[in-house]
Amino acid sequence: MFDVVIIGAGIVGCSAAYYLSQYDIRVCVLEAANDVSMGTTKANSAIVHAGYDPETGTLMAKHNVIGAALTKELCRKLDVPYKECGAMVIGFDETDLNTIQKLYDRGIRNGVEQLQILNREETLKLEPQLSRDVRGCLLIPTSAIIAPWELAMALMETAVRNGVQLKLNNRVEAISKKDGVFTVRTNADEYQAKYIINAAGVHSDKVHELIGEKEFTITTVKGEYYLLDKSESSRCQRTIFQCPSAVGKGVLVSPTVHGNLIVGPNAVDSDNVDTTYEGLQFVKKRAQRSIPFIAFGENIRNFAGLRAKNDRGDFIVEESRSVPDFFNIAGIMSPGLTSAPSLGLAAVDWLKGKQELVKKDSYCESRKKIRFNELSDEEKNELIKKDPRYGRIICRCMTVTEGEIVDAIHGVIPAVSIDGVKRRCTAGMGRCQGGFCGGKVAEILVRERGISPLEVLQDQEGTNILVKELKVK
Repeated sequence: MFDVVIIGAGIVGCSAAYYLSQYDIRVCVLEAANDVSMGTTKANSAIVHAGYDPETGTLMAKHNVIGAALTKELCRKLDVPYKECGAMVIGFDETDLNTIQKLYDRGIRNGVEQLQILNREETLKLEPQLSRDVRGCLLIPTSAIIAPWELAMALMETAVRNGVQLKLNNRVEAISKKDGVFTVRTNADEYQAKYIINAAGVHSDKVHELIGEKEFTITTVKGEYYLLDKSESSRCQRTIFQCPSAVGKGVLVSPTVHGNLIVGPNAVDSDNVDTTYEGLQFVKKRAQRSIPFIAFGENIRNFAGLRAKNDRGDFIVEESRSVPDFFNIAGIMSPGLTSAPSLGLAAVDWLKGKQELVKKDSYCESRKKIRFNELSDEEKNELIKKDPRYGRIICRCMTVTEGEIVDAIHGVIPAVSIDGVKRRCTAGMGRCQGGFCGGKVAEILVRERGISPLEVLQDQEGTNILVKELKVK
């Protein structure tokens, strides 16, 4: 019997688990996939938005500004890559310049600091590779970039250290309530709890309707991306936005915390993550309006992610109207990544209204991660003396060692796939995208997990990289 069951281990569910783990209650997180951050969290623009875009007075505006400050602090505590590179919203005509003024005014009302409106010359001085057609920009110095899946992993690892039980491969199939106790049935087991927090992302409406009346509808919007090699990283120092439209913040060009350049997304109503020629051509054409000479031939990966769009036009952060003790954090559109820590605290505040929460006498709220390529020569040598596996480079592109891969496989939340290793220590995230190191990572997974080569997964269940053994004469 748990006090709280959280459904979903994306960035919102992980944030709620992190903050709730500091209290003397029993918390369980149910996740359908074989790892955390497997939905929207792992496939988005990776921007920590400052808060100038959401309409003043909305939940989106409130949680964005609070969440941006919390994200910065959490990345420091949890040793997650974070770079306050700043951003620009650029304009090409008088209509865009009027929009920029409105965004500036809205940002001031929302409490965003350091906003500036720059003219054409000032804009091009800061970002000289922008199109000559640019007329001006809104400069947002406090905008930042992170690795979303790393933050989610760090939050959940810390929560697990504090006693939260994480149940992966548990897809919720039914929910009932009797005598004030919920029973949640998954494909693997049953769990009982006094309270439920629904953080199921694009599936949150369906999860709610397993027990409650229809109160909101989620539709999915697909966004397609290019990830370009580090050779393109000098195209811009900041995140470059075009003026937003009704379908979103538009196609952006941005550095990443790992030194690449990300370009995208488009916005297409879809429930699959297949990339398309038409979608990628749209992204390319729109991005070239911002920065004309991006070398798309340096593309190392295309991917797509789904984001939730709800029929209310704002975050849904409330107790179910039809089911007491069931709390929805649903329809979390952009700026959902930025807002997640604030949304996690909203879940804590809601629970405090239900029962007394007592902070634990001691709990973990930070962590330190070994990144071999960031160590000094002296630190590297000391580490290799303790464990020679840190002296063997497996991923040359990202300088990831065997020791780091073994750490990922035996961590608090163990990696069970090649991509699971990649999300934890960046092995396979470089120019060759695992072309050289993927086989070695697979060998290490076989050895460390004691499994057959036929059981090695690329990512989720069913993505086995080998299907049968061939006899070679």
